[in-house]
This record gives sequence, structure tokens and C-alpha cells, in this order.
Amino acid sequence: MKKKLLLPGLVLLLAVSGKTMSKDPAGRPAGTAGEIIEIIIMKTGSPAIANTVDVIKEGDPSIAVKGIVTTMFASMDVLRKAVALDCNLIIAHEPLYYNHSDATALFSDDPVFLEKQKYIRDNNLVIWRFHDYIHRMQPDGIQAGMASKLGWEKYLAKGSTSSFLVPETNLGAVLVHLKKIFPGSVFNVIGKKDMKVRTIKIAVGAPGSQAHFRLLREQDTDLLLAGEVPQWETYEYMRDAVAQGRNKAIVFLGHVQSEEAGMDYCAAWLKGFIKDIPVHFVETGASYWQY
Repeated sequence: MKKKLLLPGLVLLLAVSGKTMSKDPAGRPAGTAGEIIEIIIMKTGSPAIANTVDVIKEGDPSIAVKGIVTTMFASMDVLRKAVALDCNLIIAHEPLYYNHSDATALFSDDPVFLEKQKYIRDNNLVIWRFHDYIHRMQPDGIQAGMASKLGWEKYLAKGSTSSFLVPETNLGAVLVHLKKIFPGSVFNVIGKKDMKVRTIKIAVGAPGSQAHFRLLREQDTDLLLAGEVPQWETYEYMRDAVAQGRNKAIVFLGHVQSEEAGMDYCAAWLKGFIKDIPVHFVETGASYWQY
């Protein structure tokens, strides 16, 4: 956390806890983007994270916040919806400019980048990435949101937000359930439909194939719900595992589908301590359509 913002953040914390908050001439709460971000980081309970990507990607931290949008990606569609909602602080889980660190040198003369950046600046928006700290929350905010969306909170293993012990079923039945939760999605599946499923684990987003391998090696793992990975890695590992007769399966939901519920959870969590500023969850949706 930036030390210079800590004191204003603490002052605002008293305000959003239901005490006093000064107003700007238009009657809006006078919390700045920088102050609110400081409070959010403090509320996660996480120690400061070195070299975090959770920094302001665009915008002036001294801007008074009129409204907040949480989302998976600050896509053009999401930015336009935020403006329509009169929200100027967009809290996104993933990068703004097409790479993990939001490096822009490669896009300096790219028309897509330039138009997006101009739209953000013309509308005085602040884009803050909330990735590392939300995953450090107890429980992990993204995983907690996913557990809620799946309707599996009662099946969570003790002390976990990513491992579920469900009543014995089979892979085909789990896929039917997932289709009800994500009706517009198509899943990539490796495994036999009639295989028995008892323990299901999730690996949201793109933690890498090594994380998948570790979970799949665990003896109790029947089914892994994953986000995405290069096809030559976990996909081929699982193809061989199934061919060897192992009672293992994996379902790739897609990156957005595996984490977006966490940013819905984030909006509800923010409303618990930010009382005078509107907070909205705006769905990003899948990046592509399938033919």
C-alpha cells in the first residue's frame, strides 16, 4: 500500500462505516479513487504484496468517485456500461491492455489500444486492477464467488474454498448441472461421462498446468474444473490419464466463466463497508462466441 494514501483512507473508512462523509458541491460523497482503493486493500486483510499488479492502470487517483463497477475485464462494452451508470471507478480482475503487466509499449501506435485509452481519458475513468489482493482474502474472494454460483457451498471441504465433496454422481450429471449454471457456454471435457464423481476441485483462471497436475495427482481428486491452459499441456496429460483407465476428468469452463462470479461476490462485499457510493457488478461475459 502507498503510505501517503493510508491516512485519507482511514478517515474515509470512518465515513463509510456510517459516521460522517463530506459532500462535494453536487451532493456526492467526496471519497477519491485512491482513498477508496486504500480501504479496499486494507479490508482484504492481506499484508502488502510486493510487485503487485493491483495498481491503477489508467486515471487520476484524486478523482472523486461517483460510482463503482466491478467486473472481470474492463472491456469496451463494460466501460460504456459504466459511463451509462455514472460510475467512474472500474475495478477489474484482469488486465486492461492485453498482457499481465499492462505494458503498453507494443501498442503505442495500435488503433484498438489508442481508441480504448482515449475513451477512458475522455470520460475521466479510473481503472484499478484487483487481482492479487482479492485472491489473498480469507476466504479467497474469487473462489468464494464461484462456490456460490455453483450452489455448492454446503459441499465445501472443511477449511477450503476450492474442494467439494458432493453426493456420489457421475461426470455426465455434473455437466448437466454446469450447463444450467452457464447456459451459454460450451465446455472442453476430457473424461468418461459415466465415471463416478465424489470429489470435485476447482482451479480458477489460468494458474498453469503445474497447478493442474498437482491437483490431479491428489488421490481423492475425481474431477477438476479449470479455467484455461495451453492445449498441449493439461489437455494431453489428461488424454493419457483417461487412456490409462484412471478415474479422473477435467472440464475447462473458460477463463472468464471460472472467475467472473468472484467479481459479483466482490461487489456484494464492497457494499458491506462502502455505504454512500453506488456499487454495481457488470458482467463481462465470454470473450468469444462459439460456432
